[in-house]
Amino acid sequence: MKNTIKTFAILFLLLSYGCKAQQMVQTPNEAYKLKENEQQFLNYPLKNLLKEIKPEIKFVIGTVDYPSYFSFRFITREELSRKSIDDKILGLYVYVKEPLDWNFDKRPKGEEYQWTKEDVKKYGNLTVIRIKVIGKN
Repeated sequence: MKNTIKTFAILFLLLSYGCKAQQMVQTPNEAYKLKENEQQFLNYPLKNLLKEIKPEIKFVIGTVDYPSYFSFRFITREELSRKSIDDKILGLYVYVKEPLDWNFDKRPKGEEYQWTKEDVKKYGNLTVIRIKVIGKN
């Protein structure tokens, strides 16, 4: 009986270890999954949505209009500037309820357009009210 319990305990640990939840967005082209599952993120902190994104966010702009929103891109500013105006570049727009304290001039030089861990700390608790995805990768 003890061996049976030990066996089940070991199997349970192995199964629970191997069943880690995978992030919803594995590649930039899967960003549309965030829009499809928008209800899962509405009225929750931005950090919950960010945890579901595996590809690195390489370019971000915060817009302080009402409603405030972030424009996330999976390509760098340089890559973006090389693209044609006609290209439908993939963009993830996340609108937040609270006013956004985003001052481009006060961001660290050379990192004005980068999404950092400090940004996650500063903006992670903002409440998501809308998600919009445009373009393609």
